[in-house]
Amino acid sequence: MKKVTIHTLRKMKQAGERITMLTAYDASFARLLDQAQIDVLLVGDSLGMVVQGHDTTLPVTLDQMVYHCAAVARGTQRAHLVGDMPFGSYQAGADEAVKNAMRLVAEGGVEAVKLEGGADYCDVIGRIVRAGVPVMGHIGLTPQSVHKMGGYVVQGRGEEKAARLVADARALEKAGCYSLILEAIPADLAAQITRSVSIPTIGIGAGIECDGQVLVVYDLLGMNPDFSPKFVKKYANLAHVIGEAASRYRDEVRAGAFPDEEHSFSAEKPAPKPATVAAVTALPLPTNGEERPLKLYSVPGRD
Repeated sequence: MKKVTIHTLRKMKQAGERITMLTAYDASFARLLDQAQIDVLLVGDSLGMVVQGHDTTLPVTLDQMVYHCAAVARGTQRAHLVGDMPFGSYQAGADEAVKNAMRLVAEGGVEAVKLEGGADYCDVIGRIVRAGVPVMGHIGLTPQSVHKMGGYVVQGRGEEKAARLVADARALEKAGCYSLILEAIPADLAAQITRSVSIPTIGIGAGIECDGQVLVVYDLLGMNPDFSPKFVKKYANLAHVIGEAASRYRDEVRAGAFPDEEHSFSAEKPAPKPATVAAVTALPLPTNGEERPLKLYSVPGRD
């Protein structure tokens, strides 16, 4: 299992290999997506909406991002790990941006940070990169600018706006970005930007010609039946699966069917199960009649 790095992503673009990227917000999801060999995991400030229930990403704090990044890092081995810089963590100036980016790396365990904005943020990006933190850029629809944009609307329509986005992409590459997110822009414009830069482009609602694709994992899994934007393809219907499982649990508890004997403890100690030499060597043996400790909760990657 070879670790995915910023160099891996550049080589994938050069080789014409498509990059896969999904969001993750906790260790359990991170482990599952990592085992599925998703190339990049993004701890997105989208957690403000899909996890916290806000209407925008703006209320998400740096402390919250550090917390979620650290959780995802504990469940990740192969994937390249990127953390979003939340609203207010880099807009006030380069000094504060560098300090906050370094927190996401040192405390959150990410390997790169992502920030939104075009050429206006080149100085900030350059300072973060010079401090040793790789930066993924993000242009097009930038959710942290929702009020400035007048809502979540497709960007880059019209010759002047398209030219500005092409210029932004080139400026961000020159500033030191190793990759770019292109969000909610016309497919032909995304293709033009992808051809105009040497760094990988990863699209969301930006057509097939980007070097890779990213989706919010909750959207991909169909966890909100009322949310079906044009750019999202639902690969599962977990809203139904989870609802069905919870309903079965409710019915069994109310009927007195759960827990049954199989899922209950008796007063007598269970007979020891035959174990291999390796298992006996690896596990601590009970002493003085003590019982072997239980596994109370599942720990991603260590069960």
